[in-house]
Amino acid sequence: MADQAGPPAVQETTTEPPAAVMTAPATPVRDGIGLGLAVGVSGLAYGAAAVSSGLTVSQACALSLLAFTGASQFALAGTIAVGGSLAAGVVSAVLLGSRNTLYALRLAGTLAVRGPARVLAAMGVIDETTAMATAQPDRAASRTAFWATFATLYLTWNLATLAGALGAGRFGSPQGLGLDVVGPAAFLALIWPRLRSGRAERAAGAGGALIALATTPFLPPGVPIILAAPAALAVAWATRGQAASGTAPGGGTAAGSAAARDGAAR
Repeated sequence: MADQAGPPAVQETTTEPPAAVMTAPATPVRDGIGLGLAVGVSGLAYGAAAVSSGLTVSQACALSLLAFTGASQFALAGTIAVGGSLAAGVVSAVLLGSRNTLYALRLAGTLAVRGPARVLAAMGVIDETTAMATAQPDRAASRTAFWATFATLYLTWNLATLAGALGAGRFGSPQGLGLDVVGPAAFLALIWPRLRSGRAERAAGAGGALIALATTPFLPPGVPIILAAPAALAVAWATRGQAASGTAPGGGTAAGSAAARDGAAR
């Protein structure tokens, strides 16, 4: 008589979450720190340019500490460098920095900051922090990415500003170092996936770029960027109208396009 098989072995189970879940929070922190360090280094160019244009070291550092918007700071230093008045430089800086108001409207619900902390959060609403926050899959990751990017970039930018201001005249031309293009290049890298995601995104980017390029030779710094913003609003309005009428951006109906995508997926 054959031996009867015993009860089936019970496999040990583990309650540990998958590796992807365990490491998910690290991604916005890592990316925020990486971007903050990369862009913050360009503060060297600002510090050198500010002192070379006539600002003192303390004035250059105060702008970084209190204004903390690189494009506006470069605009102010550039206006003074070409002989413009301080008032004209401030106007240019304010115009260029006013785009951050639109970013704040976009991030207000995501960050949900209350009390005195809102002042600190408002200072951190710039191109890089907004791009990092809006690129995340959920609200918690967006908040983490925002604060990680802000903290790293603020510290790095201010330290680099001090180093650049103290070393002005030793580095040579800031533009010759190529540091002035780090910020725009990093921001383009952040929005590049969105530009590839659809025709509406590409149309908004192309429209804004055309408006800015066409008006830059004739208008003060900052104004072309403000004028370029309605391009995105126009595309959003057109896309919204197409969705309401059931027409897909590429022609046909939205339902037909969805069915075609489902069929292709199968």
